[in-house]
Amino acid sequence: MKLLSMIAAGVALVAALAGPATAERTITDSAGRQVTVPDRVSRVFAAGPPASVLVYGLAPELLAGWSRAPTPAEKEYLAAPYGELPELGRLTGRGDTANLEVVLRTKPDLILDFGSVTETYVSLADRVQSQTKIPYVLIDGRFANTSPALRLAGKILGVPERAERLAAYAERTFAEIDELLARIPEKQRARVYLARGPDGLETGLRGSINTEIIERAGGVNVAGAGDDQQGIAQVQLEQVLAWNPQVIVTWDDRFYRAVKTNPTWAGIDAVRGGHVALSPGLPFGWIDRPPSLNRLIGLRWLADVLYPDRTGWDLRAETREFYHLFYQVELDDAKLDRLIGEAP
Repeated sequence: MKLLSMIAAGVALVAALAGPATAERTITDSAGRQVTVPDRVSRVFAAGPPASVLVYGLAPELLAGWSRAPTPAEKEYLAAPYGELPELGRLTGRGDTANLEVVLRTKPDLILDFGSVTETYVSLADRVQSQTKIPYVLIDGRFANTSPALRLAGKILGVPERAERLAAYAERTFAEIDELLARIPEKQRARVYLARGPDGLETGLRGSINTEIIERAGGVNVAGAGDDQQGIAQVQLEQVLAWNPQVIVTWDDRFYRAVKTNPTWAGIDAVRGGHVALSPGLPFGWIDRPPSLNRLIGLRWLADVLYPDRTGWDLRAETREFYHLFYQVELDDAKLDRLIGEAP
């Protein structure tokens, strides 16, 4: 009996020392799904690029890898050693490249997606979760939902204090944009075209997650007027000429260099007036690519592009603050110059 008591005590001691490693909790994700997740998350598979940015911003030590490996230029704007994380591919979005074997080999204890929470993505999450037995959570990635998304993700990942800091920053940014727009009548809002790709003829329609930053910055997206369709679309140059935007925004430097001397674009007000703006893109795009937390600093930049005489902030100082808080990197003057140069 004494020996049995000693064995029982030993088992109890081992269990106590092991702690609540297998403890679980149930959370409700943005799609209303009840998902059982580990009490302590230690490794996350990001389902796509927006989720990669979200996890990196909140808890980079939990990120198992990138959907696409960062380039050497992008690594300069990421905290070490996270730029060296492996490329894992993506489960969602255009050109999904990850397969379930990669997911299982990565051994995450959570899969997280940040973006659309439509039936298509719910179905994918349920199927992957059923096949891998790994909890899969969906977080609403709409721009207006940034602060609630940060708080929900922070709760799931176990970093609520950091999430609160980032959410407060997002709320302050939106409030300052609202204050700016309150002084600009609707009739004075700039007409904007987002030119994607080297020919500039791919764009995001009004209401798309890829272009909602335009409306949030006080611009009027000329694409998709009177159409409730949402998403990315190919358009004809004749259509862009008919829209005649006052400002063209692009993240493609090939288009940016070519459009200024391209005679077929010369009649557009934005080109004729020199109002074609190239969005910064390191380590992530400021307008899109991906539509994630990176859009917060892009929002200030775009407002400066659209209304340069009405914004009152120091964009260089704001950029330094954002990169320190969200990316955990310090920007010297040389890195700032490569990003934005002088204010727009």
